[in-house]
Amino acid sequence: MPSSSSDTRRQFVDFFCEKHGHRNVPSSPVVPLDDPTLLFANAGMNQFKPYFLGTEKPPVKRVANTQKCIRAGGKHNDLDDVGKDTYHHTFFEMLGNWSFGDYFKREAIGWAWELLTGVWGLDKTRLHVTVFEGDPANGIPRDDEAAGFWKAVGVPDAQIHLGNKKDNFWEMGATGPCGPCTEVHIDRTPDKSGGKLVNAGTDRVIEIWNLVFIQFNRNEDGSLAKLAAQHVDTGMGFERICSVLQGKNSNYDTDVFAPIFDAVHRVTRFDNPYGGVLDSLPDTAYRVIADHVRTLTFALTDGATIGNVGRDYVLKRILRRAERYGVQVLGTTEPFLHSLVPTVVEHMGAAFPELRRDPQKVRDQVYDEEAAFLRTLKRGITLFNKIATGMKGDGRTEVSGDEAFKLHDTYGVLIDITQQMAGEQGLTVDMAGYERAMNTAQEKAKQGGKRFAVSAVKGELPPTDDSPKYRPEPITAKVLGWVKDNAVVTSGRLAAGEEAALLLDRTNFYAEQGGQVGDTGAARSAAGADFEVTDAQRLGDTVLHVGVLHDGEIAVGDTVELLQTTTRRIDIMRNHTATHLLNLALRQVLGGHVEQKGSLVDEHKTRFDFSHDKPVTAEELREIERRVNRQVVLDQVVTAVNLPLAKAKELPGVRAVFGEKYPDPVRVVLIGAETPEKANLDNSVEFCGGTHLPRTGLIGYFKLQSQEGVAKGIRRVTAVTGKPAYDDIQARSAVVDELAAGFQCRPDELPARVEALRDQLKKLQEQAKKGEAAALGSVVDALIDAATEVGGAKLVVGKLPDGTTADGARAQVDRVRQKCGSAYIVFGWTEDDGKVPLLAALTADLVKKGLKAGDVVKQVAAVVGGSGGGRPEMAQAAGKDAAKLPEALLKAERLGRELLGK
Repeated sequence: MPSSSSDTRRQFVDFFCEKHGHRNVPSSPVVPLDDPTLLFANAGMNQFKPYFLGTEKPPVKRVANTQKCIRAGGKHNDLDDVGKDTYHHTFFEMLGNWSFGDYFKREAIGWAWELLTGVWGLDKTRLHVTVFEGDPANGIPRDDEAAGFWKAVGVPDAQIHLGNKKDNFWEMGATGPCGPCTEVHIDRTPDKSGGKLVNAGTDRVIEIWNLVFIQFNRNEDGSLAKLAAQHVDTGMGFERICSVLQGKNSNYDTDVFAPIFDAVHRVTRFDNPYGGVLDSLPDTAYRVIADHVRTLTFALTDGATIGNVGRDYVLKRILRRAERYGVQVLGTTEPFLHSLVPTVVEHMGAAFPELRRDPQKVRDQVYDEEAAFLRTLKRGITLFNKIATGMKGDGRTEVSGDEAFKLHDTYGVLIDITQQMAGEQGLTVDMAGYERAMNTAQEKAKQGGKRFAVSAVKGELPPTDDSPKYRPEPITAKVLGWVKDNAVVTSGRLAAGEEAALLLDRTNFYAEQGGQVGDTGAARSAAGADFEVTDAQRLGDTVLHVGVLHDGEIAVGDTVELLQTTTRRIDIMRNHTATHLLNLALRQVLGGHVEQKGSLVDEHKTRFDFSHDKPVTAEELREIERRVNRQVVLDQVVTAVNLPLAKAKELPGVRAVFGEKYPDPVRVVLIGAETPEKANLDNSVEFCGGTHLPRTGLIGYFKLQSQEGVAKGIRRVTAVTGKPAYDDIQARSAVVDELAAGFQCRPDELPARVEALRDQLKKLQEQAKKGEAAALGSVVDALIDAATEVGGAKLVVGKLPDGTTADGARAQVDRVRQKCGSAYIVFGWTEDDGKVPLLAALTADLVKKGLKAGDVVKQVAAVVGGSGGGRPEMAQAAGKDAAKLPEALLKAERLGRELLGK
């Protein structure tokens, strides 16, 4: 039995790789930058998805590894359960072994039993297995085959259980590969009586290994078809098996978490170390913090950022959830999570060396978000209290969805924080209303555009020779079939009006990849068929020519001529080549820390995302633009060469997109160097499979149009080239000419004229403010003159001019105190939106007698349908019934006479 979690990880991989011929494949990044359907890698099979879909051929048929996974957000979301039990995590490792069309049930079951009982020595009488009970509606029989193999290795009938579709049938999605699974559970009951608790949702009998047998494909109509090749996909939760092997009842009690708990105790200086108590709030905080800092460290290391959209927002929520536990439970007052990152790196860096790449960068990102959130938390509490006070005055007990969303959207107070603060004051939150407001906001942010949907294509996709894609001339190709209704069709005919994706033996169309959109054009036959290609997409080694047949018909075996949309293609090439020059200029101007984080190159523009922790200044933007256009004017040669990957990585200044997989050999695009040997740090050198101009002079002109922040530490610039760049300059020039004519000055004098106007406006605003203050002072002076004296104190109560500001009213309170010495003050006025602000104040001598301005303003505000409060010497409130303001002021005066006359 392994002595540590590190031994467990090593023994698993060695068992399959050294004894059973598997290849150890490194974990893919936990941030799946090449799979937009996933927020995070949430299972070991994610990186092998193309093999199961049949879109790529696996290099080997047997692999094993430990995969970094995050389940937080989306369909697989364990975030809200973390800390409350012994086994949920947002970050975890998944040990797994896979067969791609090689071995199947017999071997997978036999090896699983051998590892668990033979290598690790688990008690056979405590191991239970489940097999699929069958699905008559879909014609799937009970998995007696798997049950038979379990019996063959010695599992008795009493420890073999039937499982339903929910527990024992795995599906990748609504369509695609699927199949029955068999699970191994361990009985942790003292008397081994846990057979009836299998799949009952208790930690006394838990699943430790899931073996999936992928043998069907789910069609769009819901029916199942047998796959030609059968696969095995197994997954074993690393933290869970460690708890079993180390004799612990909780994953958190193992050496996987112990070093992090020690660091939490040291950094937070909380009174007690982690105690392992499930219903202890401090121990819950320890569990949440330890789990969440692992998630943050791995996700940020693998290229994620903390932000407001998608996975970036999930990470923000995770960080803030951990930070809140630190503040409210462990008593932290300063950022502390960043101090835990080195412990995670030290503890797990041997298994995942990428953690050691730049831990300080990860720590800086965590610290920045922590510091910002601590300011937000304090501000959010203040703002929420204001809402809660108004609610109580209105007799409401539920925070509206719009109020909750405003707290989130405007002030950064996440919904779970709002819920917690509401609960503490006996209030609830309208979550349905909040979700509606959130969905409305998200819909506005979604990208539109309908795409040809391809998931698990039924049938074998033929490879496409796309080597002609770098040449502009038309070519002829043979029709091998098409994809229609998500199935490969290799016989028959396409009729006019039908939509499909043509499959050809060769193509000169570039299929969307690497940020560059796919080509468009036409496929035409000598017989008159005219197929419009509206998009070109890649699936593995196949290019799909998506479109519609307008005229004629196309049959399998026909020869067609492929014509690209020439002008569009040139515009895309112009923008792509300019993107490479932009990447180089950004590094030269902003620094070597700049890394590409995403791009979109189409016929209209180039959009480029890059790492930079602050807005690019106007001067920097001008310099970036100048450097790109200098390369355009120099008409540099653009060269593409294929090199061995290892040699290509040695080129000076070579750039690659973080997280992207590159083939070997790899295509390298050089600008300004005719050969790799001539490349230097002043040249653009990038791994790139896209299409480019032969020389930079053909770009014409490059113009930056905008910059924005898309996530914390990520900036985005958008630029145009060629005619759009010329049009942009013409439009800007027209605006400048119009302004110069209006100001009757030369264009170069405009900045000085605008600055002079700004100064003049500022002076006028100051004068207006002084005039308003003087007018308000006159009103208050009249109130002082008319005030009666009760008990030695002036009773100054009255209405201020409509539109008075709160600051202006408070300034007048100070004047009354200075003039009167002892005074009881209540002011009221109305605002443009119909609200009725009220301000009550007392001089220090009255406060010493026990009078409180808060008590006064509450009673007065009730008359106008509001409430409020504040300090004994000054308090404010707001009502909504302006018609009753005179009545409220009469109430204030009567109350003053009563209090001062005692």
